[in-house]
Amino acid sequence: MPDGRELALLTGHRVRAVALDAPGTGYAVTGPDGGRLLYVPPGGSPAGLEEPVEPYDLILADVVGRPDALARLRAVGAAGPTTDVVAVHLGHDVPPGAELARRLAAAGARAVPDGTTLTVGAYDEVPDVPRRTLVLGGARSGKSVEAERRLESFPDVLYVATGGTRGGDTEWAARVCAHRERRPGSWRTAETCDLVPLLEDAGPPLLVDCLSLWLTDAMDAVGAWDDAEWADGGERALRDRMRELTEAVRATRRTLVAVSNEVGSGIVPATASGRRYRDELGRLNAAFAAECEQVLLVVAGRALVLRS
Repeated sequence: MPDGRELALLTGHRVRAVALDAPGTGYAVTGPDGGRLLYVPPGGSPAGLEEPVEPYDLILADVVGRPDALARLRAVGAAGPTTDVVAVHLGHDVPPGAELARRLAAAGARAVPDGTTLTVGAYDEVPDVPRRTLVLGGARSGKSVEAERRLESFPDVLYVATGGTRGGDTEWAARVCAHRERRPGSWRTAETCDLVPLLEDAGPPLLVDCLSLWLTDAMDAVGAWDDAEWADGGERALRDRMRELTEAVRATRRTLVAVSNEVGSGIVPATASGRRYRDELGRLNAAFAAECEQVLLVVAGRALVLRS
């Protein structure tokens, strides 16, 4: 029964059993040279993690099946920037080849072929997690799911919902409920379009969903829907807001994943204001993407990497 005691081996290694929140036992191994390895069996996550923990050099865990386990380890410092996180227990239900590698890299993890020899403490192969990511896509393309998946192995994510509430709109309420039910229970939610202060503050990762609704709010604020107001300073005011946002994205130290709609590939809007919104969203997406290390386009549930 895991009780925190260590077993010393003749080789100089020390092995400690780790309690889990599911059946099974994890093992923390410390080598003679001080290298530290943590093994977490399939379907499990370390239990009772509250105090800060020294980072492990290598973690073997079920990253695909239990991404929240990696989030817990990151929350207490057990998984740090130089920790080599290797996904194990990968079944036939995981996506193949390059798609699996892409998803794992977004979590700061990797997979290796069976029989690979891993060196504890060698972190040259640890993927760099993109600090700023833009996920584009059409309606019901799967863009929000893709964005959420990218942060599910990180703790204390702040989900920034720019859509607000719409009293009496049951269809909108159902959409909001579906989004909330998908998110990990540890995530917090902020309903706001005031993104710049959040980007300027230090804190946990941000997931902004979505920029298209942020733009709607910004165009409301400057009177962009009215031709006369648009010509009389509205266009300039909107450009200033967009520039302020993209400059904050460039300067932010937080991990950021933002979602936006790609609306310029379909029917041309029948009204001048509709065409204006389409054009401004295209400009916003392009400016935002220019500040991101990674840009994805989601089509029919499949993510196409535009920049990586």
